[in-house]
Amino acid sequence: MPLPRRIVLVGPMGAGKSTIGRQLARELGYHFLDSDRMIEERCGADIPWIFDVEGEEGFRQRESAMVRELSEVGASVLATGGGAVMKEENHEWLKRDAVVVYLKASLEQQIERTRKDRNRPLLQNQNPEAVLRRLFELRDPVYSHLADIVMLTDRKSPRLVVRQIINRLNPRSPRQRRKVKKEDRNHA
Repeated sequence: MPLPRRIVLVGPMGAGKSTIGRQLARELGYHFLDSDRMIEERCGADIPWIFDVEGEEGFRQRESAMVRELSEVGASVLATGGGAVMKEENHEWLKRDAVVVYLKASLEQQIERTRKDRNRPLLQNQNPEAVLRRLFELRDPVYSHLADIVMLTDRKSPRLVVRQIINRLNPRSPRQRRKVKKEDRNHA
């Protein structure tokens, strides 16, 4: 089975989309695209600044335009922002010639991974845990609906998650899969 033209990573903040996406692209020889970083480069400003000046809706418009633009890039792994799935118009562009992988992380894992990150405007308040919980409740059904593959990331190294994604994209013989699983357990 040939590899897909594009792989799109969706999921909540702290699921590892950028880290895993970068490694997955390297492993496959694909381009790595991070929609949030590309928006920042194009605007010459970071995401918190864009949120402050344009509000969340202004940022989401920029995000939709970027997702549409990046849907044209072949042989790529795209790491999306956590909220990119919430605009229905993005669904077509996310799925276009792509396998969508939902990197699913528990609320505890999200809290741990985002605790010190000041570049996440939605979490800059008195109760980031409540925000993460509310976002998960809203977004999890959408991530699940869009996903061709759901990959749990809790307590797994990025390297292991990358291997598991590759195995799901290009399954080998049962004997080879058993060998990889044994290797993966040794590196977890």
